[in-house]
Amino acid sequence: MTNTPDTDTELQQALPPSKTKVKKQMHDLQDLGKQLTELPKDKWRALDLPETLLEALTEYKRISKFGAQKRQLQYIGKLMREVETAPILAKLDAWNGTSREHTAWLHQVEQWRDRLLEDNAALTALLAQYPQADAQRLRALIRNALKEQELAKPPKSYREIFQLLREIIPQP
Repeated sequence: MTNTPDTDTELQQALPPSKTKVKKQMHDLQDLGKQLTELPKDKWRALDLPETLLEALTEYKRISKFGAQKRQLQYIGKLMREVETAPILAKLDAWNGTSREHTAWLHQVEQWRDRLLEDNAALTALLAQYPQADAQRLRALIRNALKEQELAKPPKSYREIFQLLREIIPQP
């Protein structure tokens, strides 16, 4: 009987992961733990981490010796085995601004800003979609941004429109 591609993949799935693969996963968990140690303590609560992991992270911040920090990171990596890492990674990506949803949201905000500066009817459309927006402030910023462009001044109001739109348009 010869091995067909189907039986090879079945054998691969039946076998436990290789020692190299397991070791790589452990190093990945340690790296994630290292990223967590670099976050401020208030963000740890937002990640909904287990109490033992929070204590280990707090202890890491307290330690100053390199060897002890390295051992503590290994311990954090061990604790990370019990934690679902996907939500943590997604939250870190969002905080770092690298997630696709966050990037798409930023592009949407930029498009609204450009529409507001190019088309007078865009403000009406924005207010219809987001009634909580401050129409008077937006009008003033648009007027100032257009004047800044005309006079080749620094784009202060242009940036302020972006910041205001970030507050108005909800993040995904």
